[in-house]
Amino acid sequence: MNHRKLFVAVAAVAALGVAAGAAVAQTASQKALVDQAKAAGAVGEQADGYLGVRTSVQPDTQAAVAAINAGRRQAYARSAADAGTTAEVAGARMFETQLLPRISSGQWYKNAAGQWVQR
Repeated sequence: MNHRKLFVAVAAVAALGVAAGAAVAQTASQKALVDQAKAAGAVGEQADGYLGVRTSVQPDTQAAVAAINAGRRQAYARSAADAGTTAEVAGARMFETQLLPRISSGQWYKNAAGQWVQR
């Protein structure tokens, strides 16, 4: 991928940040469940741009994670199509530019090496 395409991909993903916020939280109750699970350390962001379940969670929380990830998957696919890249690249760029900086102290995330790390 040349530098221009990479720049376009990063710019598209950054612009997607606001739009993805709506796609990410399917409902207010799902967002609240995921936020509680993040605060408890059971759910965290992953380097691929999706949420991951770190420990056992209730079925409603698992469903909320799945719904949010489905919204992200659609948003990354749209962004990738616009930028001429892949959804995987779009998700990883979203993690690097938008999600990682927003992870609060004490919350967990899975790095690119596949390890859960607490901020």
